[in-house]
Amino acid sequence: MVLAQRRSWEKTYFTLAKSFLIWSFTLTVCLLVVGFPLVVVMATLGVLFTIILQSVLPVSAVLIVSGGMLGANVLAVIVGAAILTFKGIHPEDVSWLHWLHGKTNHPQPATYAACPLTCNLAR
Repeated sequence: MVLAQRRSWEKTYFTLAKSFLIWSFTLTVCLLVVGFPLVVVMATLGVLFTIILQSVLPVSAVLIVSGGMLGANVLAVIVGAAILTFKGIHPEDVSWLHWLHGKTNHPQPATYAACPLTCNLAR
């Protein structure tokens, strides 16, 4: 009985860890690909903050600003993945993540205007 209960907990932890890792990967990819304009805005703000901070801390302004921005991005991805995981939203349930499932969508073959005259319709 104890062994059966232990196995169910291990399976639950494995499922949670797998879901968290998939969500963190997905959110990282979305941040890099889809969020490119956001990255440009963050880089612009980072340059402005570095210029402002340069007058106060001339040696480490770039390090502080870049470390803070990188840390904020990593923290946002980890917190987002944790929230989605603990709410019970699995990546397999999300329809727009079909590229994660390994299933391919076969598009309908194109039908051209001349096809009824020239194509063999009885394939």
